Amino acid sequence: MKALVYTGPETLAYQEVADPEPQTGEQLIKIDSVGICGSDMHAYLGHDDRRPAPLILGHEVAGVIQGGPRDGTRVTVNPLVSCDVCPACKAGRDNLCPHRQIVSMPPREGAFAESIAMRDQNLVIVPDDVPLTKAALAEPIACGWHAVRLGHAALTDPIETALAFGGGAIGVGAALSALAQGVPSVTIVEPNESRRQTVEAKLGLRAVTSEMLETEPDYDLIVDGVGYEATRRAASAKARPGGAILHIGLGSAEGGLDIRRMTLQEIAFIGTYTYTAADFRDTASAIFDGRLGTLDWIEERDLRDGAHAFQDIRNGSAPMPKVILTP
Repeated sequence: MKALVYTGPETLAYQEVADPEPQTGEQLIKIDSVGICGSDMHAYLGHDDRRPAPLILGHEVAGVIQGGPRDGTRVTVNPLVSCDVCPACKAGRDNLCPHRQIVSMPPREGAFAESIAMRDQNLVIVPDDVPLTKAALAEPIACGWHAVRLGHAALTDPIETALAFGGGAIGVGAALSALAQGVPSVTIVEPNESRRQTVEAKLGLRAVTSEMLETEPDYDLIVDGVGYEATRRAASAKARPGGAILHIGLGSAEGGLDIRRMTLQEIAFIGTYTYTAADFRDTASAIFDGRLGTLDWIEERDLRDGAHAFQDIRNGSAPMPKVILTP
């Protein structure tokens, strides 16, 4: 089959690779749509030791089962594979499974390809009236869904306002998840003007710059979908007393938090990693029944043109929050 292979920093090759071989309990899935994630970009730039070249990246995927009794079934794929038997898995926190694997990280090749193999319990059936391009958004949005759910669990007071850093799929997904989970007022921080305009025009959400944020009131719930020193600094400055910061982004590892203010104002800081299997299913259901909006903020590109898509994201010329590649 053909695949887009990461061969070194800022280098992708569209080439022939071996077909996947489904094991017992797995299905072969013909890929219809696969999104470019921020973690794919980190790997592409050579910043992720967990994803060494050569490797097929991509884990935001939806497609159609090929062969067997489920042939033709449309599915979206939860790329996080847990052991199902450890204490974390048994407690429903399978995202913290110490034996977890994820598609696009060795030993599992990714989904920037024509097909992929995945076990049955990681597949969610997609209704016929839902485009697979939108079903592929279940994975990135589930990250925000999980974060907002943890925020609700941490705060005893009603959440009236939420702020999400990042106008990409993680920040946008968190904002839409907050609305779907009952937060009435949500704002996004995005420095890129064209993307900020897209967020306001396509999603109807208020989008501000970092400079505009300085005059904003404090927020009950803040989701950092970027994870840089500057966003952590802004988050710890803008969380209300007794509020919470949910940290998803992995942009950098150090700096930014105002620990003194967070201590004196009892601001909770919660690291959030991906999502549980239940979060993924709940997110998919919210997509299917329209609670997350029209989801028309994607740009489709051909997989063979994937290298150019990565370059456009790298230089900030991709205005849509999500680029979807189609084999």
